[in-house]
Amino acid sequence: MTPEALIAALRAILRERLALGGDEGALDTDTGLLGAGIGLDSFEVLQLVAALEERFGLTIDDDDLLPDHFRTVGTLLRFLEPRLQVTA
Repeated sequence: MTPEALIAALRAILRERLALGGDEGALDTDTGLLGAGIGLDSFEVLQLVAALEERFGLTIDDDDLLPDHFRTVGTLLRFLEPRLQVTA
């Protein structure tokens, strides 16, 4: 999987599963997921995790549910890349 494919999949998950509208093209690596930015709450983060697990066949351990992994789109991508063997 390429980084571009991963961010496209993340955009689709945010749109479909979390019913986030707006300009998806504006979703870049600096876009905040928690607090400022999209502003996901704890329930939405769990929905996002479930969607990621379903889409990519992952198991994300409870120990990995750290705010630092979900702070921005970029931090989430960096968390996912080694688990999905993302290659440039």
